[in-house]
Amino acid sequence: MRFSGLRVLKEGLTGNKGWRPHWRDPEPKPEYDIVIIGGGGHGLSTAYYLARDHGLKNIAVLERGYIGGGNIGRNTTIVRANYFLQGNSEFYSHSLKLWEGLEEDLNYNVMHSQRGIINLFHSDGQRDAAARRGNMMISQGDDAILLGREDLRKMVPYLNFDDLRFPLYGGLYHPRGGTARHDAVAWGYARGADQRGVDLIQNCEVTGIDIENGQVKGVQTVRGPIRAKKVAMVAAGRSSQVAAMAGMRLPIESHILQAFVTEGLKPVIDNVITFGMGHFYISQSDKGGLVFGGDLDFYASYAARGNLPTVEHVMEAGMALMPMIGKAKVLRSWGGIMDMSPDGSPIIDKTHIDGLYVNCGWNYGGFKAVPGSGSVFAHLIATGNYHPASTRHRLDRFRTGRSIIDEEGKGSQHNLH
Repeated sequence: MRFSGLRVLKEGLTGNKGWRPHWRDPEPKPEYDIVIIGGGGHGLSTAYYLARDHGLKNIAVLERGYIGGGNIGRNTTIVRANYFLQGNSEFYSHSLKLWEGLEEDLNYNVMHSQRGIINLFHSDGQRDAAARRGNMMISQGDDAILLGREDLRKMVPYLNFDDLRFPLYGGLYHPRGGTARHDAVAWGYARGADQRGVDLIQNCEVTGIDIENGQVKGVQTVRGPIRAKKVAMVAAGRSSQVAAMAGMRLPIESHILQAFVTEGLKPVIDNVITFGMGHFYISQSDKGGLVFGGDLDFYASYAARGNLPTVEHVMEAGMALMPMIGKAKVLRSWGGIMDMSPDGSPIIDKTHIDGLYVNCGWNYGGFKAVPGSGSVFAHLIATGNYHPASTRHRLDRFRTGRSIIDEEGKGSQHNLH
């Protein structure tokens, strides 16, 4: 079933009775070549690229809930490639290129909108850091424009230019950045993987990982045991719990990140904007709601909800940046479970157990990395070799101290990344 303008028009005129389910709901088979634990964006994209790029089909994605119900449906939808350090820079550049062809590739509207991202700076030091980052982005082949104060006035006149505490010096503009519809990304990858023969098994929680003589043999689930030659752990904030089933202790902590959306308003915020002094970021959805968030809740938790002091902090930062949003009614908030690594960068690697792979530690970068993560992880699982865009995201960097990618320069404190 392919989508087209003509098909959408026809279905609209005939009561939308001709649509079929986008993917099957199969029973799990007793054995697969590859089992992927986690049916979020990263797990689904991994399955899709394993099938599309490597011709593998005997694959199962095991999701303990429903497709699109985890972090892929609990984020602020930002897509960008404005990273500074070697390792992350080439990875997110690779991911952004995949984003730009994703809708055509999947034949699915993920509502990818390259509306541009503006990272504000408020001091001479922040301006210098933004210039260095912009130069790194350009050298990687991406786009970056350094904006002055008057440039900002023309582009985003509604910011608080009179705040003496947080003066606006300018911003780093990343035109190719933007947003996408989070759950549509999950649905698109699920549909694409299913069309290539991948089994998507929902309501199938993994309860154990079977290992014999240092080699993975399969998994135990609430729907029975499943044998597998290879098992990939892609469980985001639950990665530590899943890895513990294999006797592993991962160097990550799980923290809560809250996000918020307001009532629908007339279009006013064309770009994604980040506040350099308050860790506040905001964009406006296609339905008119302001979507925004801020810092972590700063305590480890597996609960998908946050606390009120962080809500207050985020609202204060928003009001300091753009007082015009003060009367907007907040409709809802949510919390995602973030798998925070010590250096703030992801882990994509084999483990010491033969046939067992791990993909975790995405911190704030999980959604924007979905295509790139699936692409490089599929390459690693299928070939046993690291993809050129992800050679530095190895698990052993925390043990050896080599190839640490401390993007924010905050040291080995998970909650500060």
